[in-house]
Amino acid sequence: MTPFEFRLPDVGEGTTEAEIGAWHVAPGTRIEEDQPLVDVLTDKASVEMTSPVAGIVVAIHGSPGDRMAVGAVLAEIELDESPAAAPTARAPATPTATTPAPATPATDPVATPAAAPAAVAASPAAAATSLAAASLASPATRRRARELGIALEAIHGTGPDGRVTDADLDAFVATLARRSPTPGAPTPGAPTPGAPTPGAPTLGAPPARREAVHDIKIIGLRRAIARSMTESKRRIPHFTYVEEFDLTDLEALRRELNATRGADQPKLTPLPFFMRALARLVPEFPRVNARYDDEAEVLSTYEAVHVGIATQTDGGLLVPVVRHVEALDLWGCAHELKRITTAARDGTARRDELGGSTITLTSLGALGGIAATPIINHPEVAILGPNKLVERPVVRNGAITIRTMMNLSASFDHRIVDGADAARFVQALKRLIEMPALLFV
Repeated sequence: MTPFEFRLPDVGEGTTEAEIGAWHVAPGTRIEEDQPLVDVLTDKASVEMTSPVAGIVVAIHGSPGDRMAVGAVLAEIELDESPAAAPTARAPATPTATTPAPATPATDPVATPAAAPAAVAASPAAAATSLAAASLASPATRRRARELGIALEAIHGTGPDGRVTDADLDAFVATLARRSPTPGAPTPGAPTPGAPTPGAPTLGAPPARREAVHDIKIIGLRRAIARSMTESKRRIPHFTYVEEFDLTDLEALRRELNATRGADQPKLTPLPFFMRALARLVPEFPRVNARYDDEAEVLSTYEAVHVGIATQTDGGLLVPVVRHVEALDLWGCAHELKRITTAARDGTARRDELGGSTITLTSLGALGGIAATPIINHPEVAILGPNKLVERPVVRNGAITIRTMMNLSASFDHRIVDGADAARFVQALKRLIEMPALLFV
């Protein structure tokens, strides 16, 4: 057999390093050409690397969350036969924003013991059997077992592929405690502190104590979100302005439009109305639709309105962008909103669809609460957060009536937007939303 080193290829766009997302193989795994080998993460994109050769994996380098430089060796593979020319790792097609896949027990490079290269070369089947028989557990569980002086091999794992979980470890410790009471433990029949007095009325068995601590390594998209949020809060002096909006008329219009929409028209939510309102207000408030380079001390205001839509996905928060909202009508806004958020959630959004926004909308819909303090999407200077719609009594013209109300929470970069300017902007937005006919004249 011939050794082959699979190196991290250049995935483009000036990337000099990438983060390991998940391994699809372990030492001893037989791999075919074009079979998935490893997922790597660049910024907010997950790229699946496939093997350019067939053979047996004898070593892998790096664990999920580790950052590797372009050109670094990721895997060593013994080839089935010597090729005329050693293949090179192929850079994948344009990466898409996908949720980083968690490493499965069978491919966890930390949890899976590596077979010796010589043994692998001599008998791949035996190596695979040895791998399957080894005790699997997360690094945190292994550390707890070492601290407790317990061999994992003595525990029957109930997780996938026999993986030993924290619950298995806790159950094993509890079994040992029952068999051999620790010195100082209460003797059978003696009252336990906190236990009900015999003969006294009880409200059921007392809840069991929980002692497990679960360590979760923050990697991939979640790490990118953490860094982005830290950067925004560290660099931008935020202030938040909250105002209540009466959406009774807008909701009546929205229901009518949805009831008469065509088969090719998406269902309207309140967000397309807010998008159209932003497009109408930008000429009057140019500093709200802007990006600030605080290192160069340059503010760039945009005539184009590129609205970022904060979107919750299985992997975390992404901000796909609806471009040139100023050139879209209400249905165009709704169509692009649905298209771009769907692409973000199913992992098909392109890299260029996940950046370049000039202002951001963030909404949790029915989970929106009463108010929030949204974090600005750096380097923008404003973010708007519509809260949940509720029907509540309000006073109008001296009488109490039921109206459909919504609070709007808006955060601004105080270096660029003064409090009075923010208030005027939100009040102008309130006027358009409360009288939606103004959006169409």
